[in-house]
Amino acid sequence: MLDTHQKNIATFIHLSTFSRFVIPLGNFICPIILWIANKEKSEFIDNHGKQAINFQLSILLYTIILGTISIPFFIFKLFHGLDFIDFNGFNDFHISLGKPSPLLYIGGGIGVIAVVGFIIELVLIIKASLKARDGELYQYPLSINFIK
Repeated sequence: MLDTHQKNIATFIHLSTFSRFVIPLGNFICPIILWIANKEKSEFIDNHGKQAINFQLSILLYTIILGTISIPFFIFKLFHGLDFIDFNGFNDFHISLGKPSPLLYIGGGIGVIAVVGFIIELVLIIKASLKARDGELYQYPLSINFIK
């Protein structure tokens, strides 16, 4: 039987991932500290701690992949558009911006995917916290089980 203390710890493990907005790498440090300090007390806390940490590691991996994919598009666009400033003295200075490159649209589309992914991440963390509060186990979707 789960008591309120176990449910609260499991809930705080999930909610501690929001500490990244205050502490650099807080989304890893805080859940790990809470999980390590309390995993021996209950299998429920151990399960939720593993889920929260695995989800944060999965999000890190997905972010690195999206960033690695999007960087070349911006670099190609940057080097392709180096001739956008024509400086022929102070009398004839103008900036010409041509039509946007398809590479910019692809890179921007990846950026939109990243923003949507961030919003989905926040919703899933809140959903996991509510499940923990109610004493239910929760499995994050698309989470890779690094810690078993």
